Amino acid sequence: MPVRSVRLFVVALLGACLTSVAFAAGPTLVLRGDVATTRGMMEEVAKAWARSGHGKIDLQPFNTASGLDALRSGSADIAGSARPGNGSAAEAGLNFTPVAWDALVMVTHPSNPVSSLTLKQLHDIYYGKITNWNQVGGRDEPIDVYAVASPGDGVEFSLRKLLFGRGNQPVAAPRLYVNTAKLEEAVTLDPKALGATTLSRVAGNGKVKMIRIDGVAPSAGTVASGSYKLYAPLYLVTNPSSPHAAEAQAFVDFATSDKVTAALRSHSAVPYAAGAALASMDTSRRAQILAAVGAHAVPQPTPSAPPLAAPGATYASRAAIAPTSERTAEARRALEERRAKAAEVAAAKASLKGVKGEATTVDAAGARAPAFAKVTASATVKSTAAKAKSAAAHARTYKVAKGDTLFSIARAHAVDVADLRSWNHLKGNAVKTGQVLRVAER
Repeated sequence: MPVRSVRLFVVALLGACLTSVAFAAGPTLVLRGDVATTRGMMEEVAKAWARSGHGKIDLQPFNTASGLDALRSGSADIAGSARPGNGSAAEAGLNFTPVAWDALVMVTHPSNPVSSLTLKQLHDIYYGKITNWNQVGGRDEPIDVYAVASPGDGVEFSLRKLLFGRGNQPVAAPRLYVNTAKLEEAVTLDPKALGATTLSRVAGNGKVKMIRIDGVAPSAGTVASGSYKLYAPLYLVTNPSSPHAAEAQAFVDFATSDKVTAALRSHSAVPYAAGAALASMDTSRRAQILAAVGAHAVPQPTPSAPPLAAPGATYASRAAIAPTSERTAEARRALEERRAKAAEVAAAKASLKGVKGEATTVDAAGARAPAFAKVTASATVKSTAAKAKSAAAHARTYKVAKGDTLFSIARAHAVDVADLRSWNHLKGNAVKTGQVLRVAER
């Protein structure tokens, strides 16, 4: 065969092979969800997926709520979630597959002298009983508790489920952010801050300080052994009704295979299959935590009872991001974040009103009432409530006492923190002893 003919044959053969490879590669899949799952661990897995010739994964990190919303609406093929399904009708058709175990870690500023908290102390901080760092061995300054605004956020839901027995527990965290990435950024700037994120997010990050729980530091080793109690599975979620359901499930199978174990471990996460003992001890672990913090389980809601608030309901219609150019996607992400910030107050209100759950917290001597509104609170909150009750039924002002927080005052007067800020022209949540606040509309 002439040399020229051989060359043409080789070129044609290579072209056919390339065409075959291109044809074999699957469609670009959109994976949207919580920052812990979508940014970091899945970046490595997505690269391995592409190197294997399966196609591209378009990662869109934001939060659990937006990922699940996008999956249901069809604008995402896979969602990343730091919590399991909540049992609501909206999530009934979704498949939650656990991929890895991650530590839920409390972070503060590196300059904060407090290095360890007990489970009880952490519970009481979130509950509004402990409001000053000096109550846990720190400086005499208020604890600035940060949280993610969405009531269905995976990290917040999982942490509150462990500490209170229900994921939608209202907490004393008036500083709200759209996701854990923004929360972490805020903590790096505030020496009084305390907030929850995941080990895979902050391992090796010297700009924040991870708090030990009951003296145990969060690490892949302490999670694997179960000695660090605050851990939770991270999930990839698929929708069987999605046009790319088969390809999405193939990626989930890939992400749970031995091929990506090293990628998960490189982010201080424990592959789910390697933590079989953690799954088996989960019930006893939760019981131990609830006993340590003074919580007790109450009956589960009946099927006819209203489900928990749909995660991200305040901005569900804005969660979708089309898999277009990087510049367009980034612009739409920025727009979504601005809209989500505007919805933070509404989300906080939704998480504090008419909540029904699986457990409640009580003082040792308190009544065994199942409703959160009837739970015996701290001395600080009791003092605030007593002052409010002793005033006239329609009192419109309140003088801030020592130990009061904007949250405790709002709860005592049955109003929202956002309303207090608006009525008193407050830019933040700080209040001063002796300050007179308006606690009712004009």
